[in-house]
Amino acid sequence: MKIERLSEIDRKTLFMRGANTPQVGATVAPIVADVAARGDAALLDYTERFDGVRPETLEVPEAEWDAALSRLDPELREAMETSAQNIRAYHGKQVRTGYEMGEGGVVLGELITPIASVGLYIPGGTAAYPSTVFMNAIPAKLAGCGEIVMVSPPGKDGRIPDAILAAARLSGVTRVFRCGGAQAIAALAYGTQSVPRVDKIVGPGNAFVAEAKRQVFGRVAIDMIAGPSEILVLADGGANPAWVAADLLSQAEHDRMATAVLVTVSQELAEAVSEEVERQLRTLPREAIARASIESNGRIIVAETLEEALEAANELAPEHLELCTADPEALLPKVRNAGSVFMGYCCPESLGDYMAGPNHTLPTSGTARFSSALGVDDFIKRIQYTRYTREALGVLAPKIAAFARAEGLEAHARAALIRGEA
Repeated sequence: MKIERLSEIDRKTLFMRGANTPQVGATVAPIVADVAARGDAALLDYTERFDGVRPETLEVPEAEWDAALSRLDPELREAMETSAQNIRAYHGKQVRTGYEMGEGGVVLGELITPIASVGLYIPGGTAAYPSTVFMNAIPAKLAGCGEIVMVSPPGKDGRIPDAILAAARLSGVTRVFRCGGAQAIAALAYGTQSVPRVDKIVGPGNAFVAEAKRQVFGRVAIDMIAGPSEILVLADGGANPAWVAADLLSQAEHDRMATAVLVTVSQELAEAVSEEVERQLRTLPREAIARASIESNGRIIVAETLEEALEAANELAPEHLELCTADPEALLPKVRNAGSVFMGYCCPESLGDYMAGPNHTLPTSGTARFSSALGVDDFIKRIQYTRYTREALGVLAPKIAAFARAEGLEAHARAALIRGEA
């Protein structure tokens, strides 16, 4: 990996990420329209075209979920059950109730109610991600969503991997469909003869899935437009170069477009990590993907101070931020922009992907500047309510009228004043 000095980088172009091209949007639009118009027929046509299989049925019977769970390797099942337990414990703290306030004839409140139906997109293709099922379904279940519909692309055999179906069973998913890509997003947004229309779609995917979510937004809610995976490791001179290199590669192996960045105050560490990355790359089963990511988007940057390094991290607003320093607690209060923070030398990002409990569905492409990790709040609605007695309204009616007339809305004013008339 190339080593650069932060002082010599053009900060206006620091860590620029690409966006979906117009060609992606042009490809997705007719797929969305076709599924909206033809339903299951279009969905099956696109599944055959893109996934190489035409399923006899789109919905996966629950008997297949149970069979998949029974076939799981016991060690994997135990790991998955531990993961689900930790995710429930962490996200359980996010569950909240409404409130009520007021006096003197005034009642104000907020009602917390779950979104009725949500759709989970679970990627397939180059890897299967049962952990993503947990991260999306468990908060939805805790929020009280009644219908949790999962879609995931089938393999050439028409099946969804056992680990994905097992995760669906363990996390509270209510229905599963074998379809993926932009066509699956369209099915969730518009509904088909088989796939129910949902109120919100969550979950990561490739550029075509992200674009489809963008195009159906407004008809349904979405969690975010997810881009390729990202990690920024901020390290001092005490960090272990082999560990840092492993953490960088843990994100690089996701996607050729993934971003892996080290910002350090140690030139010695920078050089050692560069050598380690190359050494470890040669041993990875997904070397081709990880190498393409490192060559395109990997960077090692040397800063003068930890404060300067953290300023660069805040500019990037990374999906994953590792504070590989002797005193990460001193830096944490200064973190302004990050999806999830991992603190200390012994806290790899993969801990968060699978076991710790915090969510791994995170803002990417700099959107951590204004958005947050997926959580229970993403699956609820807040409904306000107000009750005033006639007497309490009478106190405010003249002020309401003054405001309304200042905005040229006489009917608003009269609606308040009329209740005080004899």
